[in-house]
Amino acid sequence: MRWKSGRRSSNVEDRRGRKAAAGGGIGLLVVAVVVMALGGDPRALLQALGGAGAAGGATAGPPPAAQAEAADFTRAVLGSTEDVWGEIFRASGSTYREPRLILFSGRTAAGACGMGTAAMGPFYCPPAQEVYLDLTFFDDLAGMGGAGDFAAAYVIGHEIGHHVQNLMGTSDEVRRLQSGRSQADVNALSVRLELQADCYAGVWAYHANRTSRMLEPGDVDEGLAAAAAIGDDRLLKRAGRDVVPEAFTHGTSAQRQQWLRRGLETGDPQRCDSFG
Repeated sequence: MRWKSGRRSSNVEDRRGRKAAAGGGIGLLVVAVVVMALGGDPRALLQALGGAGAAGGATAGPPPAAQAEAADFTRAVLGSTEDVWGEIFRASGSTYREPRLILFSGRTAAGACGMGTAAMGPFYCPPAQEVYLDLTFFDDLAGMGGAGDFAAAYVIGHEIGHHVQNLMGTSDEVRRLQSGRSQADVNALSVRLELQADCYAGVWAYHANRTSRMLEPGDVDEGLAAAAAIGDDRLLKRAGRDVVPEAFTHGTSAQRQQWLRRGLETGDPQRCDSFG
């Protein structure tokens, strides 16, 4: 993946080396980790318990030197998403509000979304319009079969996809539709939201490649492998749990690959309507 010549985003806050204050966060941490282990989405829990996280943090040392390139890569990918989505929104007569991306180590206060932890993986906080990322997730992803720079870029692009959904009102509409529904229906709507974010990640990569020849041979395969690695069915199997489709919240490996590929091949956000 050709990323080193790309523009670096200024919308990155680096909290690595800061230790989140302990007040009130441990219980939420344990519960959220359990939710994730069961294949659930911790974001709704974090939003519901937004006040549980402690604000601020104490200095715990400098960021790991080994992560310097990964942090630089993240800034470059975020800058590319800003350029692509900014142009897409302008073409439709709208204005793209750029999100902030928070780099952290271990755990950090996530404002209205409670306490963010590395165990949850990357996540987007809609009220703050912020993406949270512990860079060790890229190592975890590689260990699950999602190695490579474009695999990591896909993950960032997916979270930015959630930001696009937030700006377009899709996230609010889905939460409205989920109200009063059975858990199976709530999960099914969550899957559609996640698959659309996968498609939006592909849309970003399509346009970034068109304007800057970002993709190299093998990159698309890396992204598709990463999408497969974090499918609900594969994650449940890895955890030794029964694969129950009604419990899926993000989609199967095949579904995630399908929607990422759709965005990559069309570059058209309109083709990402997973709710039709």
